[in-house]
Amino acid sequence: MNRLTASLFAVAVASLCWMLPAAPAQAQQPMQPLDTIVAVVDDDVILRSELDIALANIESQFEGRRDQLPPRDIFERQVLERLILTKLQVGRAASMGIRVSDAELDGAIVDIAAQNNMTPAQLVTQISADGMTAADLRASVRDEITLQRLRQSFAQSQISVTEGEVDAAMANEASGNQYHLAHILIGVAEGSTPDQIASAQARAEQLTAQLEAGAIEFQAAAVRYSARPTALEGGDLGWRSIDEIPPAFARIIAGMQPGEIFGPMRAPTGFQLVKLVESRTGASNTPVAVTQFQARHILIRPGEDGEAAARAKVETLRARIAGGADFAELAQQNSQDEASADRGGSLGWFAQDGYGADFGAQVAALKDGEVSAPFRTAAGWHIVKREGSREVAATDENARQRARATIGQRKLEQEWDRYLRELRGEAYVDIRLPAASGS
Repeated sequence: MNRLTASLFAVAVASLCWMLPAAPAQAQQPMQPLDTIVAVVDDDVILRSELDIALANIESQFEGRRDQLPPRDIFERQVLERLILTKLQVGRAASMGIRVSDAELDGAIVDIAAQNNMTPAQLVTQISADGMTAADLRASVRDEITLQRLRQSFAQSQISVTEGEVDAAMANEASGNQYHLAHILIGVAEGSTPDQIASAQARAEQLTAQLEAGAIEFQAAAVRYSARPTALEGGDLGWRSIDEIPPAFARIIAGMQPGEIFGPMRAPTGFQLVKLVESRTGASNTPVAVTQFQARHILIRPGEDGEAAARAKVETLRARIAGGADFAELAQQNSQDEASADRGGSLGWFAQDGYGADFGAQVAALKDGEVSAPFRTAAGWHIVKREGSREVAATDENARQRARATIGQRKLEQEWDRYLRELRGEAYVDIRLPAASGS
């Protein structure tokens, strides 16, 4: 059975802290005579009970430091916006034919339980103690897998990296420097008037002065004031190499000292403040080992018959393989990947991201000799058989692949933010909360 990658385990488990349906809220909070709608999102709604449990679970993560949270009305808006974006992304994924089968979902939950040293039954018992149900768990994990696949599909179709960009990154790689960053965005809505823009700039400058004077911690300020999705994580961006930092910031950050704050800097979405939390020098001369995989695959592209027909065909082929049919023969006869079909679907040896992050994650999750469940990428429906794996010394081409992936990830972050803003702007959203203070 196909399994999620380790990175998804953490995201999926963390998502349970706020991406949950309405039912558990009734178990954790006093019964209300009538559940109300707090937002209409296209053809869907978000209920007061959904928002309440999301708020309660985030508050539990701030136990002992509740003073870092913004005023209640602003906090509600922040969390509601997360729920709105989740609904919009799930809806867009559904319209693109992105689906998560019950078998894939079962496998994901098995692996999430295993990551926490539990059986699936023990995992359900654990979340039940917090008022959640097995149905809540399945809904949350399904949504998280769906969102990950939507992002991967977007990356494959929208993000490209030139050889010139890779050459420049290779020239910078010798330093090996990495930077731990945090970020605050004082948002400016599209179509804002000059007065509104000036007001946002004044707020950003005032906040910068407070930060530099030590009147407020950067993490607390991000939670209270930032319009970025990372606000409730204190604006933390984690560790970045210089090629993962937008060019507008890269040179400035490279010259900063830990603890320094840069900004405010004007951006399309508002005024940005960036803090260098700490820096470190990576190993520059230490040989790096990379994992390569050998695999075969079968690709079925959706045609005139539609998505369902392509999925049905690939599931039939998977059943025949499970019944003993030869993978290479079926690939030669059925695969629509012209580059590999004549070789029985053989892809040779390749790095994990050699055929895209989504495909690579599926291969990495298998054991040698194991065949995946059908899965979807931007190219179509696949079955993959992993035939081997090996550790090899990093070559110049390996380094170029890593640089290409790093640049692609940085571009993806920038374009994905823009995509989500467009998705939000195009949607019909009717928020039925009182206006937040200061808005």
